Amino acid sequence: MGPPRRRGGPAVTAVARRTRRSTGRLRALAADGADRLGQAGAEEVLAWAAATFPGTLTVASSMETSVLPHLVSQQVPGVDVLFLDTGYHFAETLGARDEVAHTLDVTVVDVRPERTVAQQDVEHGPRLHERDPAACCRMRKVEPLRAALAGYECWVTGVRREESASRADTPLVAFDETNGLVKVNPLAAWSADDVLGYGLRHRLPVNLMLSSEYPSIGCAPCTARVEPGAHPRSGRWSGMSKTECGIHG
Repeated sequence: MGPPRRRGGPAVTAVARRTRRSTGRLRALAADGADRLGQAGAEEVLAWAAATFPGTLTVASSMETSVLPHLVSQQVPGVDVLFLDTGYHFAETLGARDEVAHTLDVTVVDVRPERTVAQQDVEHGPRLHERDPAACCRMRKVEPLRAALAGYECWVTGVRREESASRADTPLVAFDETNGLVKVNPLAAWSADDVLGYGLRHRLPVNLMLSSEYPSIGCAPCTARVEPGAHPRSGRWSGMSKTECGIHG
């Protein structure tokens, strides 16, 4: 595939390749897509998104797997893949990001918070993730992603309905009121086995942390091993009432 395509910086904001349409128009396009696609498969959903948002579509990936970036790149070669570089990732997650940049037809965009971890520790005290995980996620994930999405009309996520009760009603297409653009969830109906099978068939890069003990991977301080038989996301913010970082609700 040639040299890796990467760019990054504090709270990267993409420059759209054409004028961004109005919020009203984007809301209407989201409603139209939801009506058109019904129970469509992931490829059909992404074909619609690629045709509807040429040059203004992006992917968000945690680099748990590279299935979503690969799927989207089949419709949008060179697509921007936003990676939230929080400063707290496992080395394996950073390795997966680098391998995706080297091997897939995508452009990995490192989206970073305004403050480094050290700067955050000075301003808010060390280990904020233990004392106020919502504030930590907001500063290191939610706000940087919102800034990065400002240059796009549509973002594609890997949210799946089976992941948690809060995600059970995830639509294929919706308007994201928080970020002001169309949100597409082509894997909404996929199972974990579907994701694994796709990755194996296409021999895709995978996060080496991904296993029965670590079936869901986030920042290292807030990701624990999962006990046999426990819910796959039970290792995220283990021991806390928190179940989402705030990006998807």
